Amino acid sequence: MKFTVNENQQTQKQQDMLRTPKFLHSPNLSSQTQTQNIPTSPKFPFIKQCCKISRRNLTIGTNSLLLLLFNSQIQDPFFMSSKAEVEEEELQSPKNDDFLCTGKIPTKRAFLDISIDGVPAGRIIVGLYGNDSPAGVARFSNLVSGAAGISYRRKDFVKITSNYVQHSGVRSYGVDFELAKRNGNELVSETLKDEWERANEKCSGTKNLASTVGIIVRDPLKPPPKLKLVARKGKLEVDQEQVGIEPNGTEFTISVKDSPELDDSALVIGIVLDGMEVVEKIAQVKTVKDNTTSPYFRVAKLIGDKRAVVAERGFNRPYSKVIVTNCGLLEK
Repeated sequence: MKFTVNENQQTQKQQDMLRTPKFLHSPNLSSQTQTQNIPTSPKFPFIKQCCKISRRNLTIGTNSLLLLLFNSQIQDPFFMSSKAEVEEEELQSPKNDDFLCTGKIPTKRAFLDISIDGVPAGRIIVGLYGNDSPAGVARFSNLVSGAAGISYRRKDFVKITSNYVQHSGVRSYGVDFELAKRNGNELVSETLKDEWERANEKCSGTKNLASTVGIIVRDPLKPPPKLKLVARKGKLEVDQEQVGIEPNGTEFTISVKDSPELDDSALVIGIVLDGMEVVEKIAQVKTVKDNTTSPYFRVAKLIGDKRAVVAERGFNRPYSKVIVTNCGLLEK
């Protein structure tokens, strides 16, 4: 039998197709998105029955799953309750700084008998923090008891504001200074300043809280020293001229309310244990009106007018005479 060349070629093609079968794809599937096989896993139940998924759907599904897991964790009542318990414990447990500022224990007591215009107003009993402010408490105790050679007796309150009242202390010149010097007491505030700085490092927030007692150790309103030329031994030298008078560490304040404005000048040495109603009586005494907000006063203070300085000293001074008639230390 004779075969033509074309018939031989067709027969060879049919045999090749039978040996290597090929999968036929529908022409309609050529335009579809490329797919990939995704292994099923028990962790992804929503795709367990799917064998093929597009890359776009895979990305959307993954993001949705992460969002679902995140929301379930936030809305978990056990998670919310544990977080609330932790926050409550943090609020209930006092911080070390707060404890150092408010957890002080008085080691001794002092009393101040007050009169207003000659009429007895009552007695103030002060608890002193000897362990926390030893230098300040020693200065106050010596002045209250008279051990310093001088005392707060017959000295008056010179400044009364809505937040605190301030006592004048003793003078660092004249008879008071001579009496203190004879007893070996120098009215300086350098040691008290160091103690005030250490207290500020330990405590954060307001130190001069309501009913606390503090000693004025520095003047925050004091201007910086001025430079001037001084002739010494035939030569001109630059020297610093001190403006104003530094506090001598004897003036004290009693806070009627929380007084953060005192934190820059007063060292807390104690707290009023009894007689806070007497302090409130002092705070109700009429005083000279504070006129520091006046534009004329601001300009005068800015240019260094001495009249403004004198006027400022008179602000908040009481019209009545508020005096410490007697004072001393109480036995335990």
